[in-house]
Amino acid sequence: MMDVGRHPNITLMAYSEVEDIAGYVGNFQIKVRRKARYVDETECTACGDCAVVCPVVKPDEFQAGLSTRRAIYIPFPQAVPSSYIINADECLGNNPIACGKCQAACDKQCIDFDMQDEVVDLEVGAIIVATGMDVYDPTPLDEYGYTSYPNVITSLEFERLISAGGPTEGHLVRPSDRQRPRRIGFVQCVGSRTALTDSNPDGRRGNPYCSNICCMNTIKDSLLLKDHYPDTDILVFYMDIRAFGKGFEDLYMRSRAEGVHYLRGLPGEVEEDPETQSLRVYAENTSSGQLEMHEVDLLVLSVGAVPSRETDQVRQLLTLSRTGDGFLMEAHPKLKPVDSPTKGVYIAGCAESPKDVKDSVTQASAAAARAEVLLSASKTKVEAITAVVDEELCKKCGRCAEVCPFSAILWRKGEVAHVVSAACAGCGTCAAECPFGAIVMRHFTDQQIYAMIDAILEENPLEKVPVFACNWCSYAGADTAGTARLQYPPNARIIRTMCSGRVNPAFVWYAFQKGAPVVLVSGCHYVDCHYISANRNTVRRVDALWEGLEKAGVRPERLQLDWCSAAEGQKWARVMREVEGLRAKVTAEEVERTRELLQDKKVPTTSKVYRLKEPRSVTMRCYRCGHEWGAMFDPASDEERMCPQCRSNSVRVLL
Repeated sequence: MMDVGRHPNITLMAYSEVEDIAGYVGNFQIKVRRKARYVDETECTACGDCAVVCPVVKPDEFQAGLSTRRAIYIPFPQAVPSSYIINADECLGNNPIACGKCQAACDKQCIDFDMQDEVVDLEVGAIIVATGMDVYDPTPLDEYGYTSYPNVITSLEFERLISAGGPTEGHLVRPSDRQRPRRIGFVQCVGSRTALTDSNPDGRRGNPYCSNICCMNTIKDSLLLKDHYPDTDILVFYMDIRAFGKGFEDLYMRSRAEGVHYLRGLPGEVEEDPETQSLRVYAENTSSGQLEMHEVDLLVLSVGAVPSRETDQVRQLLTLSRTGDGFLMEAHPKLKPVDSPTKGVYIAGCAESPKDVKDSVTQASAAAARAEVLLSASKTKVEAITAVVDEELCKKCGRCAEVCPFSAILWRKGEVAHVVSAACAGCGTCAAECPFGAIVMRHFTDQQIYAMIDAILEENPLEKVPVFACNWCSYAGADTAGTARLQYPPNARIIRTMCSGRVNPAFVWYAFQKGAPVVLVSGCHYVDCHYISANRNTVRRVDALWEGLEKAGVRPERLQLDWCSAAEGQKWARVMREVEGLRAKVTAEEVERTRELLQDKKVPTTSKVYRLKEPRSVTMRCYRCGHEWGAMFDPASDEERMCPQCRSNSVRVLL
């Protein structure tokens, strides 16, 4: 950080936050609020006289709450600029009756309580998001006694205890009596690799993913302890040791050779001896099948990684995609590992997924290189799949701008919509939303899609299933099933679209009018959409189609909706078999009757479900297996609907 602060081509804006981001690739406009420090950073010499007289004592966040700081403080030892800062929410103020002691103690008169926040406008061509990560709070895991026993600490707190710059200056002591612990236990996978079950529906008791760094962090700590305190007994409770990096397995074997004991089994209960304050840890040794009790002086919980609290705010400002675990999603895991779906925005480090320092540095270098390539060019290239507005047909309603996940459509009331081609990703959601046909998607025009439907259903339509598959996930999932030589019925005829949000309700309506027995709409998983939130519009439109089909007298289960990722070839084959089972039950008479019923009916585009203003109790119905169940539905929520019985997404809300 000090090297960054001294670099002539880098402007370091510490104690600042981004308030707004507008524009597009090569032309981003950013508003940054530089918060008032109430200390002149150019004059402050960091002498510390002000902190000595400050009467306000608060826990030190940098030391994980193991020591205290004052209301005027330096955030951490290597902070740049190296000057003090006043937390306005904690300071007693400059009223002489209240306080003002720090101002009186400062010989250089650096403290100014009248200092105001400053808003800085920046124009940049590229943005790199590196918001980092936070650690899991083990409070919900009460069986470990983190909130009950002082000698149960997290791995982050342990790191501060053994650090030379920590509250104990590197001397390892246990918090209860400040005595050196002779027996130390480590519990792995705290907050990681925990299944989302009925007892853990929201993930508060842990996350399903591996946090990547915990195992090797424990091995490193065990080796440090053995180097400094060879007589310390160390016991590691683990599920699996994942030492996958270069040289990591050697470190693991070295740790075992040093005498560190590894017990395969996570603790089920922790008790404290009130006299000695030692901890009794009960765990099942899965290697021997025995329930064992081990006594330790200090228990360290190796907490996993979770997305940074700031990540979601940045994601909304930049309209980025996120994965189901909350981390940011890259444009492609292999071909574009640091690019985001929004052009000109790159991601690095733990904002994308949990990773160690080496991988974070590697990804940061790649992101910087990608930004350099972009900035070195006078023009940027875009794929020829962007949207075009026909100004003569545009009715100036603005519906296209509302659904665009990239804010690539500029619109003002009473004016024709305008597409910024550099920002458009070509998802086609706007074209499907426009009721007047005023938006044309290059290479994915309505005429091309209608022509494909005609070609599919021209001969023997009763034996064909038109499938609208998104380019990035479900279409790639079908390809994965093919390359893996998975067997499934050959009746599906795939129509590739860039996104399931491109599927206009009129396409489905037209397919039924042409004699399709079943239609399937498939795309990215609900929370993993490559176009941020475009497939939310897919659900809304399919809901309207289900209502419209039912009103017209057509079985709504003939329209299926499902999500399938590029890696789920097995799921694609299973869905195809289930859809084929539905197709086989549709008779020629039913198809002919459907064509007659829909001939003069208006294509539905809105659903009663999305007219709700407040959450209410509803009935859910799965159109794959017929299962019905009660649930609380919130129209403003972002939750995926999934049948608990067959795990299908063809789920409709019944009001």
